[in-house]
Amino acid sequence: MYIIKLNAIDSTNSYLKDLAAVSLPKDYTVVAADLQTKGKGQMGAEWHAEAGKNLTASVFKRIPNFKVTDQFYISMTVALAISTALSHFKIPQLRIKWPNDILSANRKICGILIENVIKNNQLQGSIIGFGLNVNQKLFENLPQASSMSVLTGILYNKDEVLAEVLKQLQIYFEILESGQLEDLKYKYESLLFRKDKPSTFLGADDQRFAGIIQGITETGQLQVWTEDDIIKYFDLKEVKLLY
Repeated sequence: MYIIKLNAIDSTNSYLKDLAAVSLPKDYTVVAADLQTKGKGQMGAEWHAEAGKNLTASVFKRIPNFKVTDQFYISMTVALAISTALSHFKIPQLRIKWPNDILSANRKICGILIENVIKNNQLQGSIIGFGLNVNQKLFENLPQASSMSVLTGILYNKDEVLAEVLKQLQIYFEILESGQLEDLKYKYESLLFRKDKPSTFLGADDQRFAGIIQGITETGQLQVWTEDDIIKYFDLKEVKLLY
């Protein structure tokens, strides 16, 4: 494992993308920064984190001979790995909010951004970025955010947290690479936030509707039983879970 530690960077994902554009980095090349000035979240959102208090890192994982159509299993693998690592630190009521935010009860403590490197319709590897709130105490204008320290009252060693996340990533990628896809999907759905509970959603047309999350498809679509008694399937840009 090759770890690059930086004081500040625009984005650890961008750093690895630039490396990958020249030649594929070694498996489990890790970039960790005390401060990201342009941290990225899902769908172009920015990730804000207080300098030095949190874990902002990206990992390059080589994934040869993996179907492009199965790439949501990478997202499941990463979400499960980070959830398992957090359970090691006694973080309570861990859930995965589709597609891959990590929550404690209904408070977000980790965001994940996966950018796959695809050449000639072949998956070369994945850049796995994550922002994990570790020791930050205050979250201005972010009422749904929390951190490991806020939840437990413990001040954590970020290197220990990173080591546990990397350990679990290796364990779960071994499960993925051994072809245990059904097992990963089952575990992911068992942690899915608001599964089997009446919830409110916002559609792409900005209209609200009620429904119950049933699970996900193999390609990562959210499966929702809607109020008109129809099972509908949604991609990431088509629906937002409100509560």
